[in-house]
Amino acid sequence: MRWARRWLLAAGLYNLAWGAAVVILPDLPLSLFGVEPLAGTGRAIWQCLGMVIGVYGIGYLCASLDPVRHWPIVLVGFLGKVFGPIGFMWCAARGEIDWRFGLTIPTNDLLWWIPFFLMLRASWLHAVHGDGEVRSVGSALCIARDQAGRTLSHLSQERPVLLLAVRHFGCTFCREDLAELAGRRATLERDGARVAVLHRGTHAEATRFLAAAGLADMPAFADPDGSIARALGLRHGTFLELLGPRNWFRATRSLLRGHGVGFPVGDPFLLPGAFLIADGRVRKHILGDFAGARPDLGALTCDARLAPDAQPAHT
Repeated sequence: MRWARRWLLAAGLYNLAWGAAVVILPDLPLSLFGVEPLAGTGRAIWQCLGMVIGVYGIGYLCASLDPVRHWPIVLVGFLGKVFGPIGFMWCAARGEIDWRFGLTIPTNDLLWWIPFFLMLRASWLHAVHGDGEVRSVGSALCIARDQAGRTLSHLSQERPVLLLAVRHFGCTFCREDLAELAGRRATLERDGARVAVLHRGTHAEATRFLAAAGLADMPAFADPDGSIARALGLRHGTFLELLGPRNWFRATRSLLRGHGVGFPVGDPFLLPGAFLIADGRVRKHILGDFAGARPDLGALTCDARLAPDAQPAHT
């Protein structure tokens, strides 16, 4: 992604230069296109626009450090460069703005459409395919460690582990699932299972979010590269599985219940899942078929003692 970093670096410097010129010398950019100097409210709005453009520049410079990780910044910039010209055409056609302002569109917007689109496409492909590594279930359970350094395999030898896979901590679905897990924790543990979560953030990030859900002392297993999720059979969703009607219905319900949304700390493309792990093996599993699917935790722990010949979910 060197090419992407270079484009974002160029976009950042360009936006900073353009924004600074509009804020400090607002008449100069207008004179280049033969537009009369603005005064009063129009001048203030023009300078505010320059400030916004400059702020975008800072965002692009930050995103240039890692275009794949910071794809939301690229997405916001891309949408602005698409909707900006559309808004200009609408206002200019109604006589609300001088057509000569459109002379800024080729360099401010059109020039960046293709590289920004290619960056977003590359980020999507990276999210879908990852690094291609697929571990065995056994090795994944031995590698996964919670905030206390205990492996998932070791904990499952002591008692069955009910593992909830969290897509990302900003997901309203995941927040509702964590709230349900907190409410049912006593019952689930009474059934013989130890509750835990698998997440894509850092241990520090997980501690903060789990504390807010009342689950600060619960084992949390970090999976930054997604290799453990892949070994367990979790996959990335299609467009409809991630943004289809079923998700909108559940999202509305979750938001009305006050679970809210936040920055995607994790993997927004991942589908949900839950697993019952005992003696170093996955004994039962539920893999969601859309982003808002709710795993039936009670069904997983209805018999936490399990028969010794139960089959793993993925090998």
